[in-house]
Amino acid sequence: MAQSRAATGPFRLLSRAISRTAGVAARNVRVTAVITLLLICGSFAGAAAIQLRLDRGRVLDQAAQFETRRANEIAGDLAAMLDRFATLGLAFANAGGTAETAAALSEAGGTALQNIVVLDRDGRVLSEMTGAPGPLLPIDSATLIAANRGRIVMPVEGTGSVALLVPANGRIVAIEIDRDALLGHAGTEESVIATKAGRILGLGAAWKAVPAMNALSLTDGDSTRRFVGSGADRRLVALHAVPGWPLVAGASVRTGQALRSWYASLPLFLFIIIGPGIAGAGLAVVFVREFERRARAADTLRTLRSTAQGDAKLLIRLADAERRAAEAVRAKSEFVAHMSHELRTPLNAIIGFSEVIAQGFFGDPGHPKYVEYANDIGAAGRHLHAKIGDVLEFANLEAGRHPIAPTSIDVSAIARFVVDELAGRAFSRRIRLTVSLSECAPALGDAQAVKRIFTNLLTNALEYSPEGSAVRVQVRSEPGAIVASIRDGGIGFSNEEKYNLGAPFTRFDRPGAVTGVGLGLAIAMTLARQMGGVVRMVGAPGEGTSAELRLPKA
Repeated sequence: MAQSRAATGPFRLLSRAISRTAGVAARNVRVTAVITLLLICGSFAGAAAIQLRLDRGRVLDQAAQFETRRANEIAGDLAAMLDRFATLGLAFANAGGTAETAAALSEAGGTALQNIVVLDRDGRVLSEMTGAPGPLLPIDSATLIAANRGRIVMPVEGTGSVALLVPANGRIVAIEIDRDALLGHAGTEESVIATKAGRILGLGAAWKAVPAMNALSLTDGDSTRRFVGSGADRRLVALHAVPGWPLVAGASVRTGQALRSWYASLPLFLFIIIGPGIAGAGLAVVFVREFERRARAADTLRTLRSTAQGDAKLLIRLADAERRAAEAVRAKSEFVAHMSHELRTPLNAIIGFSEVIAQGFFGDPGHPKYVEYANDIGAAGRHLHAKIGDVLEFANLEAGRHPIAPTSIDVSAIARFVVDELAGRAFSRRIRLTVSLSECAPALGDAQAVKRIFTNLLTNALEYSPEGSAVRVQVRSEPGAIVASIRDGGIGFSNEEKYNLGAPFTRFDRPGAVTGVGLGLAIAMTLARQMGGVVRMVGAPGEGTSAELRLPKA
């Protein structure tokens, strides 16, 4: 009983942990979506990895079966060839080694047959077919003992030949053949021929490195297959014993070549792994957004249902007031823009007719006062036209109808152009303009908007500066920004005026200065914000004002 309780303890802890995790996931839909997506991707990745491993094993198994068949064929062909040479050797030994027999056997063996030597049990030469055996002798005692018991294949040191030692009625027949004949008979550059102990007798040209002896040894059984080598020359080798001879014939294939078709299928498996993950992530984002939207709506509805009747009415009134305020702002902007356009049309006519009267296009107006009044009407009309233009421009900015196209611009070139335009006004008021501009100041902004900001700021500086003072215009480069500043010699701003800087229709009256409708600074700040920049105003009473335009570098 105690053992069963001890066994169920960990399971209870595991079930509690799972239930807690499920509860947290259920309360947070994003956590649920992430966990589900990870499980889906993990399942596909695991299935793809298993399938990849199975396919790789299947491809290698097919290659091994094919190489095994090739090794069997090579071993059979090689056994037939060696048996034929052994028959020639025995025929030479039984014929007594006459010259006629030697010539006939040499012709039958072809170029591969180099010599036949008949030895006694102790390795002494009894007869030879073409001449002295040379490097073949002497043969060590262990090899002679083995040759008296059965067939032996051994390389002839210092030559490119192989000796076949065959027992024959108390004698040993040594048939010396060309080593290349063995490999050439195998028929491929991927084959290998070795003794059962692993000593190589022939190696195909496709092998990059000579394998170790134990890699080609075949001491148990008639066939086997194994991996040999490493890196790019790693091979799958199938070995088979040559029937009737102590040799091993092998057929091989590089592992990379055998897996070529398997490598070609890897992109498909990657798509199987990554594709569902991408699709699941997209669906998870869509479902989570939709679920959260509906959840917020449901929470709002529950909040309204649980709210007291008086509070609910208050919330409804607040929502209605917010809607009415937004509509009022939009209606104001539309009204200002529409009325500004309607007012400018008759003003253009008034200005035009006043100029006709003042210049007497249709004759002398008569009394000189008419000309004076006509000039006054034209000047007032142009002044009113300029103010209405400012109002219309600000209304368009508020309504979002002012086109801003940020590109790479040269702030120094724009500042130089504006300074040249307003140099006459500075000269008429005897104000000295000091200009300090960078050679090139590339910034990200709209050229027309930057020109408008410069014009407004420099016009204000010239208007509010007393005669005989100085205005300094500077453009410099800072890390990440281009800064243009205009400093005047006016009376600056009071502490109360600083809080209203940039507010629309806010005028700062100064002695001897003609102020507008209070939109120049508001337009400049709005344009700067739309370009990702900022306009800053700094000024203490009696110390002048410094206006600074800061734009991001291009």
